[in-house]
Amino acid sequence: MEADFWHQKWAKGETGFHQNDVNPLLAAHFDQVKPPAGSRLFVPLCGKTRDIAWLLAKGYPVAGAELSETAVKALFDGLKLAPTVLRHGALSHYQGPMLDVWVGDIFALTPALLGQVDWVYDRAALVAMPAAMRADYVRQLKALSAGAPQLLITMEYDQSALKGPPFAVMPQEVASHYGASHRLTLLTQEPLAGGFKGVEASEALWQLAKP
Repeated sequence: MEADFWHQKWAKGETGFHQNDVNPLLAAHFDQVKPPAGSRLFVPLCGKTRDIAWLLAKGYPVAGAELSETAVKALFDGLKLAPTVLRHGALSHYQGPMLDVWVGDIFALTPALLGQVDWVYDRAALVAMPAAMRADYVRQLKALSAGAPQLLITMEYDQSALKGPPFAVMPQEVASHYGASHRLTLLTQEPLAGGFKGVEASEALWQLAKP
């Protein structure tokens, strides 16, 4: 999607994709894939997700990337943190205790700026990308994280019935992006209560482990 699409969504408050509590799939299955203590977790396209507060409460340092500065300000407000803000070219770096969030185009972020990534949690990034952008996004994510293990949430529904986002990402596509670099395990697949905009849909939770 074009950057303006997401800026307008945040500016208008059209954030139905935001969940007001921790993602239930993360909460239910985190202990199955729990990273070692002290692992630095990366949340791409993080928005103002409450998942970050939940991960911080577990004692993990978190890094995020997000296009919308409005979303990042709301994230820090929700955490009751006053960030230090630094500029790095086209990107802004919001810093708080155990938390670093980069504001701007994720494709402009570099491994040197982001720093060490031990584990990735992708709840809303891959599914936010239209099909034409997903391969580039996966390459960038692997470069940023050095192919770190990942917990990935996807949506499955009849894409011909709806435009998205969030977009449908089917198992064969997950395998095409990550099958050569990671060991894939489907931890759960659960129907989405009420479907997605009237269309039957489900959420899938994938563990992408180092081979």
